[in-house]
Amino acid sequence: MEFFCYHRDRPGSLELRGELLEAHWSYMDRFADGMIARGPTLGDDGETPTGSVHVVDLPDAAAARAFAFDEPGYQAGVYRDVLLRRWRNALGRTMWEFPGGPGGGFLVLGLGAGPAVDPEVPARDDLIAYGPLLSDDGSAWLGTAALVRAEDAAAARAVLTAERYATVEVHAWTFGGRR
Repeated sequence: MEFFCYHRDRPGSLELRGELLEAHWSYMDRFADGMIARGPTLGDDGETPTGSVHVVDLPDAAAARAFAFDEPGYQAGVYRDVLLRRWRNALGRTMWEFPGGPGGGFLVLGLGAGPAVDPEVPARDDLIAYGPLLSDDGSAWLGTAALVRAEDAAAARAVLTAERYATVEVHAWTFGGRR
């Protein structure tokens, strides 16, 4: 089962985040075989981390909760909250298989409930990852998450039908992992 996990940084936690970087990477190394995408969201300067995205294949919802809440940064108080949802890999590939290669882009989160919005993959060649956010059992649609390489936040937002979601968030994002 694939899961989308977004740890959002707590204000003022940048120094602690830096101190725990190796512990974070070592923890994530344990999940390398199931990793579909990963990387930090970034602030307005394009460099300062504001969160951490992981899309990973895990056995079940309990394993996903353990993955999210046993992470060293979470345990130490780096993050203010965690968005954890079951996910379906609509592109059927990892970020490392993205034809455009590594680099920067955007995380686009469309959150909602009810009938699925944007169930078909948009005809765009700049999608790094794309899929629905689902309930633990996969029966309820709760939104859509996309990683997209785009010129700017507005172009990234256009990957979703924004007016059909309760809210749409766009965050600068880049490929993650050990440098």
